[in-house]
Amino acid sequence: MKFKDRLKQIPGSWYFLITIVSIYILFLIFRQEICLNSLIFFYQLIYKMIPIFIFIFILMTLSNYFITPEFIIKHLKEKGIKKWFFMIVGGILSSGPIYMWYPLLADLKKRGLSRGLIACFLYNRAIKIPLLPLAIIYFSWQYILVLTIIMIIVSVIQGILINKLMEVKK
Repeated sequence: MKFKDRLKQIPGSWYFLITIVSIYILFLIFRQEICLNSLIFFYQLIYKMIPIFIFIFILMTLSNYFITPEFIIKHLKEKGIKKWFFMIVGGILSSGPIYMWYPLLADLKKRGLSRGLIACFLYNRAIKIPLLPLAIIYFSWQYILVLTIIMIIVSVIQGILINKLMEVKK
């Protein structure tokens, strides 16, 4: 195999990593203070994020352990506010690409789940637990808490409005 063919097999992400490491080495050789300031900033950022990562890891582990398909089916049969609460929590805890959820949501719609509840679920997918640590570091936990509460309230309002609009359409 030729050298050029071997280079084509290397993913672009490796080129990016090699470029960044090379830049850091150049700064370490010629401008040590810039490199050291960058590494100190990185260390401080990671140090702040470790407790949040541990909390998120524990929260995701518990949710994966306790939220089973039977648990989901049981709570989707609930009436009233419990169903809304379940869709909010489900939207927040859901992960993966959105298109993977469409078949499940379509099946639930056929089984009687309202479009408003589906909209509520989809709206709450914007709240991403794995991204919360970084958001808290950049914006503060108070801001993220208020933003999350507002998003949850608006998701319910949006779901109710969609249900009302769909009733008018029929």
